[in-house]
Parts: sequence; structure tokens; C-alpha cells
Amino acid sequence: MTWTDVMTAVLMPLGALFTLFGTLGLLRFPTVLARMHAATKPDTVGLVLILAGAAFQLPGPAAAAPLLLVALFQFTTIPVFAQTLGRVAYSRGETDEEHLVVDELAEALHAAEPGDPAGEPGPPRG
Repeated sequence: MTWTDVMTAVLMPLGALFTLFGTLGLLRFPTVLARMHAATKPDTVGLVLILAGAAFQLPGPAAAAPLLLVALFQFTTIPVFAQTLGRVAYSRGETDEEHLVVDELAEALHAAEPGDPAGEPGPPRG
């Protein structure tokens, strides 16, 4: 067994475990925002670990280029998906405001209301 086989044997099950945890979180978490987190974060890490494990079995770096493209595509599309899903859930009132620690979107929407003197741009908060 070579070192590439060992790396594959470690990375692929670890990636599958991350994906499994993400799926369990998707089924068990009660709120839309928590489910959104479970659907994006662990699955992305799991996919990258699985792709890395597969890359160790390929003959060279040029053969692994498509796997890198898949990973880049996932890193690009998953945040956009999560942002869109969160925004739609928020606009439809399907978020659980009780569990939100800070509601930055409500503050931004309130500040953007026309004719609201509090909506004037000010110094950034830090």
C-alpha cells in the first residue's frame, strides 16, 4: 500500500463523514437558517475531502484539474445558493426571530426606508 493509497483511505471516508453529518443536520435542525448552514458548510468540506482523496489516485496533476474545477464551482455556487435561500426565507417570514442574535438585515432594511432620518448613511460601526 503506497502513501497515496493511505491518503485516499483517510480523506474519502472523512469526506463522507462530513457529508453524513451535514445530512443529519439538515434532517434534525429545526429552523431554516440552521438547515441552510447544515446543507452548505459540511457538505462543501466533505466534497473537497472526497475530491482530494480521488486526486491522489490520478496519474498526475493535469488529470486532477477537472477535480479542481469542480471544487472551485462548488465554492462559488454554494455561498450564492445559501445567500439566496436565506434571503427568500427571511422575506417570507420563515425564519425564527427568537433564535436570531443580531438581525442585520432588518437594520439594513429599516435604514433604507425613504424619508427616514435614521436611514441616512453614517460612519461604519465596528
